[in-house]
This record gives sequence, C-alpha cells and structure tokens, in this order.
Amino acid sequence: MVVVTRTQPPSRAVQIKVIGVGPGNPRQITLEAVEELGGLDAVVLLDKGESTESMRRLRTGLVDRYAPTAQVLVVADPPRDRRPADYPREVARWHAARVEAIAAAIADLPDGSRVGFLVWGDPSLYDSTLRVVDGLAGLPGWTVDLVVVPGVTSASALTAAHRITANRVGEPIHITTGRRLASTPDGAAGNQIVMLDGTEAFRAAARPGDEIYWGANLGTADEVLIAGPVEQVADDIGAARDELKRRVGWVMDIYLLRSSRSPDGVQGG
Repeated sequence: MVVVTRTQPPSRAVQIKVIGVGPGNPRQITLEAVEELGGLDAVVLLDKGESTESMRRLRTGLVDRYAPTAQVLVVADPPRDRRPADYPREVARWHAARVEAIAAAIADLPDGSRVGFLVWGDPSLYDSTLRVVDGLAGLPGWTVDLVVVPGVTSASALTAAHRITANRVGEPIHITTGRRLASTPDGAAGNQIVMLDGTEAFRAAARPGDEIYWGANLGTADEVLIAGPVEQVADDIGAARDELKRRVGWVMDIYLLRSSRSPDGVQGG
C-alpha cells in the first residue's frame, strides 16, 4: 500500500508597509512615511534596469537616510509588453510575475518581518503595488498585515510647480491615462490630469485653443516644466521627452490638459 502524505505549504507572516514617498523630491516625504521607514527590517526595490539608474539612486538615498538599518532586497522587475493586443491580460500576467519574484525575495525573512515598498507619489493613484500585495496575501500559507502610507501625488506636485489650481471655478477634474484619453466621456474634458502617456496622446485629443501644463521628473534635479496652447508647445514637449530619455534614461511625466471650452460648452472658463 502506498501512503500519500499531503504537506501544507510553510506558513509565512509578514508586515508590509506600502509607503508613498512623493514624486521625487526627498523633502516632499511625509513625517508618517519617515516614521514607518525607520521601523523597517527590509525594503524591496524593484529594479527596472540600467536606464533607470538615477531613479534607483533617488530611492536608495531615501533608504540610506530614513531606513539605514533595513536590509535592501533588489528584485529584477519582470519584463512586460507595453503595447499588447490584450492589455488587461498582459497586466495580470505581469502582476503575477511580480508576486512570484517578490515572494521569493522575502521568503527567507524571519516571521513577522516589517517589509517596506517605496511607491512614487501615492500608492492609490495608478500604481500596482497594492495589487501585488493582494497577490502575496493570497499565496497559500501567507498572512500579510498591511499598512498604507499616503504620499504627495505627482498631480499635486504638477499644479504646485506651475502655480495653478487643477480646475476652474465650479468645474470637475478628470484623472485618466494616455491610453484612455481618447475615450474621455462628454462633459469631463474641461480639466484632465493625464498620467502614463508615453505616446503624447494629447496631440490627437486636444482641440484648438486647449492648453497644457506639462511636467516631467517633478521634484528632481532634472525637472522640466512646459505650459501653453497645445498647438504651440507640443513639439517642445516631444523634444524635452527625447532629451530626458537621452540624458537621464527615464521620463516620468504628467500633465493637465485644459479645454478652451467649459464642460457646459461655453467658451472660456
């Protein structure tokens, strides 16, 4: 007779701190974030390759300053297709690969370890870290105690840098991505904050007279700001993006696209 013994996966208990650290300026990190960083046992840093070396330096600088005793776990970020035929499916595959890589990196830490993830801007705004943590919590035998620390958003940094408000009087604000800009619903195009636009979708979406307030690598020494009517500054933005890619290796940009018409169709605002 053959006896089959079913073994349970080893139990893992970990405290995870997902910490918003702002868009890049180390002075824009909150006191709460500083306190949480100081109590970490380990920090997970996703490595996107040589092109983002200066971005890595910004994060390691924060760790050196605020979490000097924490173990740094560098995890190679799994590759992803940026223009897939099935976008939701590719993102789900990429997130699953991230969960697997991060789980392997922290599996040998002592039970109850406090592990931090540094998130640019705020963890709740177009960032995948919380979904990845949900994936970790769903692994067999894993128990995750989660703390989320909000951070200064790139949207706040953008409007502060341009010294403007995000909306005109009484108007709504629509937050979207470059991929979704063309499908903005009627009535929501008055003040659009657009993130993750690697294709300069504003060129096709803007109407005559629309204005753009654009910023890249906000809060860093490489910050670039451009503002004006889209038809006048679009090429300047394209050139600035190309220069940052060449000189810095990465571009993290965001912009406010402001319609020349208010949501009720009246010219001006």
